Amino acid sequence: MTTRVIIVDDQAMVRAGFAALLAAQSDIDVVGEAPDGAQGVELSRRTHPDVVLMDVRMPEMDGLEAARRLLSPPPGVAHRPRVLMLTTFDVDDYVYEALRAGASGFLLKDAPPADLIAAVRVVASGDALLAPSVTRRLIADFAKQRPPTSRGKPALRLKGLTERETEVLTLIARGQSNAEIAQTLVLAEQTVKTHVSRVLTKLDLRDRAQAVVFAYESGLVAPGE
Repeated sequence: MTTRVIIVDDQAMVRAGFAALLAAQSDIDVVGEAPDGAQGVELSRRTHPDVVLMDVRMPEMDGLEAARRLLSPPPGVAHRPRVLMLTTFDVDDYVYEALRAGASGFLLKDAPPADLIAAVRVVASGDALLAPSVTRRLIADFAKQRPPTSRGKPALRLKGLTERETEVLTLIARGQSNAEIAQTLVLAEQTVKTHVSRVLTKLDLRDRAQAVVFAYESGLVAPGE
């Protein structure tokens, strides 16, 4: 199955480089490029990609607003792609808002080419992805904003998880994909997906990004581990 991708970035050289890299993969089809968020939204509505690579900072309309429009489409628009945010910064204010808007994750622009290809495949498969450096910084900031006394209630909710589910949540918080968790715990990837689904359901969490935040706020994982 081929993954349809569009690239939204205000730098022409970045778009061209990413497009050439991804188009060389037999399972990825680059169906368009756009120089700003507004044109990116229009292009997505027209081409119906599976994944949108979205730069965070752009003129006209930034990646955050474009992601909001794609992930919360108006009535009559059924298509909702997965959005992978691209940034040159380890973390900034956009990270929080983009994750809340429903972005599937973040990837640094200076990541190795193999990481970009893998990220597109991970996001297309329905998984979420946060670059390890982004995850560490993001969670460190969350942890600093909340005193330890605020962790009591989340910690109580952890008691509803099985030992295996707790292990899976810990690895999610460390930025591991389902495939990586399967390898770490020596489980089938489908089994990991089941555990992840149960963790999200039991803790009433929307997605993996919320699971990461929950794991740190509850004290299950500490910044720097």
